[in-house]
Amino acid sequence: MTETRLRTWTHSVGYGLATVFIFALALQNLRYGFYPLFYLAAGLAALTAAGLMYTIVSRKYQLAAAGHLLILAGLNSALLAAMLVTSTAGISHWIMPLLLLNLLILPLRYGLMLSLLLLAPTAALLFLRLPTADALTIISGAFILLAVAVLYVWHYDHMAQSAEDLAIIDPATGAHNGRFLDEALHKEISRAITIGHRFSVIHLAIDHASEATDLHGTAPMQALRRDLTRHLFGVIRAGDTVYSLNNAEFFLILPFTAEEGVRVIAERIRRTISESRWPVTGKVTVSLGCTTRVNSDTLADSLRTRADTAMHKARKRGGDSVWFSPAKPSQP
Repeated sequence: MTETRLRTWTHSVGYGLATVFIFALALQNLRYGFYPLFYLAAGLAALTAAGLMYTIVSRKYQLAAAGHLLILAGLNSALLAAMLVTSTAGISHWIMPLLLLNLLILPLRYGLMLSLLLLAPTAALLFLRLPTADALTIISGAFILLAVAVLYVWHYDHMAQSAEDLAIIDPATGAHNGRFLDEALHKEISRAITIGHRFSVIHLAIDHASEATDLHGTAPMQALRRDLTRHLFGVIRAGDTVYSLNNAEFFLILPFTAEEGVRVIAERIRRTISESRWPVTGKVTVSLGCTTRVNSDTLADSLRTRADTAMHKARKRGGDSVWFSPAKPSQP
């Protein structure tokens, strides 16, 4: 399961359970005639239901879905406003599930910041309205719950990052593993949609790789791949990433790079590889296919297909060349 899909399921379940719980609370208050609390709970349930719908609609872009912060800020603000205008003490307990929802949906730093912004005025309000012992009990419980949740989320994020680092790095070359290329492209597409920047990709293939393997053997070709990876890291910029697809191909993601930029970088890679002397094989040439994302590119497949097509066109020219494939113009 990809990170995008995992977050979609997590957010959907979180919003869904919150909607059911808060709506049941609203019906309970309606049953006993607590109409202000019923209207409050109904409004909160509507916001969590909106969060669920937003998650479903933007399921492909969960890694960069900024709407969650707005929805949860609205939930926190509505509950805080309700505590200011109503004298019902029991409403302060409603912050407990909201603290968990903040940390479940948002990145850790945003979830913690929003939770503290809710807890600080709540604590002041409770100390003004309740006996000190009662207010201290409620606030202590809330801070303990927040601390446990933060530690759990931090530990999960740390373990997930460590596991991802081990899984996405190809030990033979030090480049990123090609199995995670689609996930990385989806992240970059989501970021491009959010920020509005251009990015480009390059599909690089070693010319005559199968013949060189037959001639020199597998081990020398593995060493060549390691050398090429180090060379690529020396040519690309900070923020660019290299993925090892197989024994003879690489894929590069170049953020904030338009067509002119990717043409220059691809030509620099081709020239520096061709002009270098390599162990065992001596001279090495590569074919590079590149393309730039346009607004119609919302899936990784379209970019990978264009870059792969461009690489094969470069190879048909005899290798040691660069080919750029532009996106087809969209139909009006």
